[in-house]
Amino acid sequence: VQLQASGGGLVQAGGSLRLSCTASKRTFSNNGVGWFRQAPGKEREFVAGINWRGGSTSYADSVKGRFTISRDNAKNMVFLQMNSLKPEDTAVYYCAASRGSIAPMVRNDYYYWGQGTLVTVSS
Repeated sequence: VQLQASGGGLVQAGGSLRLSCTASKRTFSNNGVGWFRQAPGKEREFVAGINWRGGSTSYADSVKGRFTISRDNAKNMVFLQMNSLKPEDTAVYYCAASRGSIAPMVRNDYYYWGQGTLVTVSS
């Protein structure tokens, strides 16, 4: 599975962005998918995850209530709606697919990674 994240950009604090993750080569509809982010000088961290059917989601405490993960398996896509963005949300965002149907919060449980998309939130 090859993944590609898109939708990043520059936005003012309080604004919104919607990130998309698409898969090529084969479907990832049977895989859990997670969004991670990496800010300069920091470790890559879990942001949100969704299981294969979309019935179970999880979020990092720092984004709960502001970000929403969803998926459209018919289109082979996963989305991350980001609202009320803060400067501390600035990072490169990556989507990743796990080997199984759930979306763990641990980075090493993900096998397929896409290239990231940069999100910059200005104050």
